[in-house]
Amino acid sequence: MSDSLVIIPTYNEKENIERIIRKVFSLSHSFDILIVDDGSPDGTADIVKALQLQFKGLFIEERKGKLGLGTAYIHGFRWVLNRDYDFVFEMDADFSHNPDDLLRLYAACKNDGADLAIGSRYKNGVNIVNWPMSRLLMSFFASKYVKFITGLPVNDSTAGFICYKRYVLETIDLNKIKFVGYAFQIEMKFKTWKSNFDILEVPVIFTDRKEGSSKMDSSIFFEAFVGVIQMKISSLFSKFKQKSKHE
Repeated sequence: MSDSLVIIPTYNEKENIERIIRKVFSLSHSFDILIVDDGSPDGTADIVKALQLQFKGLFIEERKGKLGLGTAYIHGFRWVLNRDYDFVFEMDADFSHNPDDLLRLYAACKNDGADLAIGSRYKNGVNIVNWPMSRLLMSFFASKYVKFITGLPVNDSTAGFICYKRYVLETIDLNKIKFVGYAFQIEMKFKTWKSNFDILEVPVIFTDRKEGSSKMDSSIFFEAFVGVIQMKISSLFSKFKQKSKHE
């Protein structure tokens, strides 16, 4: 059994899912994969279940309906915490995250002391390929906004390509995660930081999807804009469980 699990949420990813699964299983380090599929009508789950006959480290959790990115990851985290994985990854199915970089995120947590390693698009300038300028600017300044409002010392707070050490997920109260869209990524990083865990940004190149359609819409950014202020205010009256000395 691998010490590492990659969680990949899916909704209508039939064009990408087999290729991404095969690529992850071809890497030099052994990663298991958990697909959390939100009832994709295009047959994504059927493709995954067929591949399970070839890959014993491939798992799928099927949910009924499109319930949101954050809830998909929370579902995956709970699944992981009932098993013996030490490193838990988030990754998109569409190759916007280069699976080869899983090895770099793993090394950051395994060897370099990170409790949370972030595949950062903005660690060294702006490393995004094929995004329209409007979306790039919105994403870039969203992270600037989060840093200004919350003090979170992260250049890419909305990044969705990350690795957690297991005990981070055991420490954070998953029942109190409020956001279901991309603000979920901000909230998890903020609570990781407030719990005194060590965060390391690993520069990566983000390439926009070539197959399938994006799930991004304006409501996602509105949730993040308002939610960051709410999160900051709430944190002033909250106590965060701290990283244990033995960790």
